[in-house]
This record gives sequence, C-alpha cells and structure tokens, in this order.
Amino acid sequence: MSREYPDRPFVGVGVVVWRGDELLLIQRGKAPRYGSWSLPGGRQKLGETVREAALREIKEETNLDVDITSLIDVVDSLTHDDDGKVRFHYTLVDFTAEWRDGTAVAGSDAAGVRWVRADDLDRYELWTETIRIIEMSAVQR
Repeated sequence: MSREYPDRPFVGVGVVVWRGDELLLIQRGKAPRYGSWSLPGGRQKLGETVREAALREIKEETNLDVDITSLIDVVDSLTHDDDGKVRFHYTLVDFTAEWRDGTAVAGSDAAGVRWVRADDLDRYELWTETIRIIEMSAVQR
C-alpha cells in the first residue's frame, strides 16, 4: 500500500530521546513534512510491537541505543490535498526514552540529527503536536 492516498491509516512511532537536559531532533528526509525537524521514529512493520518498532527506528535513523521509559500519547496525523482527499494518514504512538549508548548520526530516513535543549525548540518550527508531545515527555521524566 502506498503511503500517499492510502486506503487505511499507517501506524507510526515517535520517540522523545533524552540525554540529560537535551533531546534529540531529526530532520525529516521523506514526506510528509520533508526537511522539517521532528522526533525520530517511523512506520511499524508487520509482526513487530510498537516498542520494537520504536527501538528499531531509533537505531536506523540515529544509530543510538535507548531505553524506552514510558508511553506519552497517541496522535492522529492527517494531511489532505487541495481536493480534500486524504493524502497521508498516520496513527502515531509516542514514547519517552533515555539515551543509553552511541553517537547520533543521521541514517535511513533522517537528513540530519541534533541534540537540543528544550528551551531552544522555538528555533526549529516544530509541528504543534510535536511540541505538545515533548512537553508531556518532560513532565513524565
């Protein structure tokens, strides 16, 4: 099934990865939101749990090993075209994780990676849902 104009939603995962007082952002290398900064994550594969998907996506996109500490929330991401048709539809399961090991390097779907302080997030023009998820993650820590 194509990511564009799907016949049902895709399940995706996102992870707020903390290393001390910094969190990890990735620059998206694919649509939707190509080129924008976001949380690392991606699509769940058939046969894997959402936690397994989160750990795999973090490793593929950033080369990091993390410990997932909690579930944050579930977010609906819908993008419509000019005719009102659903162009993209994702159900995103977001987690909090703590960095365990590795140096952040952009891989697979990421065009870039960057550790940032929560007070510097306004420099990255993040999606409002991403900001909300990061704020919820910070409270849960």
